[in-house]
Formats: sequence, structure tokens, C-alpha cells
Amino acid sequence: MSQSVVEVSAKETQGPGVVACPNPKMTLWSGHPKVYIDLSHGGHGRCPYCGTEYRLKAGEVLSSGH
Repeated sequence: MSQSVVEVSAKETQGPGVVACPNPKMTLWSGHPKVYIDLSHGGHGRCPYCGTEYRLKAGEVLSSGH
């Protein structure tokens, strides 16, 4: 299992605080089914397949989506 950390800006999220894993920077051989990880609760989340942790960059704030 990978233990890498990917920091993202609020602009890089898909929808209100959601990122997709695997992300475009990952190599094809490490692919797994696409999952969406919610960062809106605490600014971080972990992929259940590969263990990659996604977190907001320091100082980034997600919009409320309203």
C-alpha cells in the first residue's frame, strides 16, 4: 500500500471539496477503480485502495458550495 501524501488547492477539487483517486499524476500501473474522496470534513482523506492521503494545502479554504 502506498503511503504518499498529495496536497491539493481548493481550486483542484472536483465539486465541493472532492478529489479523485487515482489522480492524473499517478502512473498507469498503479491504477485502481476511481474513487472520490471528500476533503470537506477536516481538510483531508485517504484512498481506501492505495492508501494515498489527500489534504488541502496550508491556508486553503473550501467554499461552502452555496
